[in-house]
Amino acid sequence: MRQTKAYAALNESSSVAPFTFQRRDPDPNEIEIQILFCGICHTDIHQARNEWHGTTYPCVPGHEIVGRVTKAGARVKKFKEGDLAAVGCMVNSCRECEPCKAGLEQLCEAGPTFTYNSPDKIHGGITYGGYAEAIVLDEMFALRVPKSLDLAGTAPLLCAGITTYSPLRRWKVGKGQKVGVVGLGGLGHMAVKLANVFGANVVLFTTSPGKTNDAIRLGAKEVVVSKNETEMKKHLNSFDFIIDTVAAPHDVNAYLELLKHDSALVLVGAPAQPLGVAAFNLIAKRRQFAGSLIGGIAETQEMLDFCAAHNIVSDIELIPIQKINEAYDRLVKGDVKYRFVIDMKSLA
Repeated sequence: MRQTKAYAALNESSSVAPFTFQRRDPDPNEIEIQILFCGICHTDIHQARNEWHGTTYPCVPGHEIVGRVTKAGARVKKFKEGDLAAVGCMVNSCRECEPCKAGLEQLCEAGPTFTYNSPDKIHGGITYGGYAEAIVLDEMFALRVPKSLDLAGTAPLLCAGITTYSPLRRWKVGKGQKVGVVGLGGLGHMAVKLANVFGANVVLFTTSPGKTNDAIRLGAKEVVVSKNETEMKKHLNSFDFIIDTVAAPHDVNAYLELLKHDSALVLVGAPAQPLGVAAFNLIAKRRQFAGSLIGGIAETQEMLDFCAAHNIVSDIELIPIQKINEAYDRLVKGDVKYRFVIDMKSLA
C-alpha cells in the first residue's frame, strides 16, 4: 500500500480539493502507473456534483490518463517498468460474457468496472481515478502509448477520442462520404479530425457562427449554423452519416431529416432528458437513430495507433490541478478549446 495524493469531491456541493488515500500494491497481473497527465471530461463534473444521482463520496474523478509504469507484477507481459501507458474509462470487466469475449468490454453484461466511482468487484471498495499520483490496474485494461504522440494531447483520446472513433469505424465512415458532426466541443472536435482523416467530406453543425474558422482548421469542409432553417434545408436527404456529440437537449429530428435513406444518426452525447423522435423521420427513409459508448480495449489501442500514424491528438489547455474548480466552471460554460488536461506534476 502507498499513501497517494489526489484531488477529490467530498460531497455534491463541495469543491474538488486535496485528498489522500491508500493505493494497493499491484497484483501479479497488474501494473502501477505514475500519472503524468489526466484529461477533464464533462462526466467528471456530473459525477463530482452527483448530477447523475449515483456518486459515492469521496470521489476521485479522471478517466483520461497517460503515465509511466513504475511497477509491474510478476506475470505482467505487456509492460515493463519505464514504459508509457494509458488508462481510459474502464479498469476491468467480467471477461466471460458474450460482449467481453468479442472484445466489447464496454458492453459487459455484468457491467464494466469503471475507472472511478465504480464498485471494485475484485478488491472491494470504490475505484478512484486519475486526479491522483498513481493508479493500479490489470495490464489487460491498460493501453500502450505510441512514443510519437504528444502525451498531454493524448490524454483526451482515452475518452473523447475513442467515443468518436468507435462509431465512425462501426458505421464504416470512409472516403467520399458526406458526414455531419453536431457540436464542436471536446467530442465534436475529435469527430471532425477523425472523420476528415478517414476521407469523409465533413460538415459541422453548430449554434455558434464564431466556431467556423476553427472547424475549417480542424478539417471540416463546411459549417452550418443549425438555427438557420435555410442553411439546414440545403442539406435535406444528403448525408451518409451524422454523429451527434451534443449533451444538452436539442431537436434530433432536424438532423434525421438530413440523412439519406438507410443512413444513420449516432448519438454519443448524453442529454439528461429524453429526446423526442418523429416516427416518420425514421420510417419514411429507413433511417437509423443509434447510440454509441466508448470502444473495447482492442479498439482503443487501434485508435491510439491510428492517431499516432496520422499525428492526431486533442486540442488542449494544460492546467495545474489547483485550477480544477475554475476549469469545471469554464467547461460548463463551454469556455475551452477543446479539452482541459491536468499536468499532474502540479500535484507534487
